[in-house]
Amino acid sequence: MATFNDATVGVATGQTTPDFGAQRKSEPKVQRVAFGDGYEQRLSVGLNQSPKLWDLTWSAKSNTVSAAIEAFFEARGGVESFDWTPLTEATSYKFVVESWNRQFEYADICTITATFRQVFEP
Repeated sequence: MATFNDATVGVATGQTTPDFGAQRKSEPKVQRVAFGDGYEQRLSVGLNQSPKLWDLTWSAKSNTVSAAIEAFFEARGGVESFDWTPLTEATSYKFVVESWNRQFEYADICTITATFRQVFEP
């Protein structure tokens, strides 16, 4: 099991910390039943029914750092989970990254965006 941090990615201290302005989304799993008279019932589904989604950006990173971050995502191929500690928390959780974007800003400067989706597995 890999951990998304500076040591695992192989970059200098602080390079895997995403930019401020990161967004955390919650999408509770809810099953809904709507009745013909306008009434509705809702029920939460599953034990881990509220996974978190983090939209993250790493801007103004050198080509070397952005390539290392991208290589970490590519090595997992969208299927292998990894541990990551969200910005405001002390506990790490398991996430997957199924897609990411690397934008080449200048000669040696890149921006990476990715969505970390929380998964629940042993």
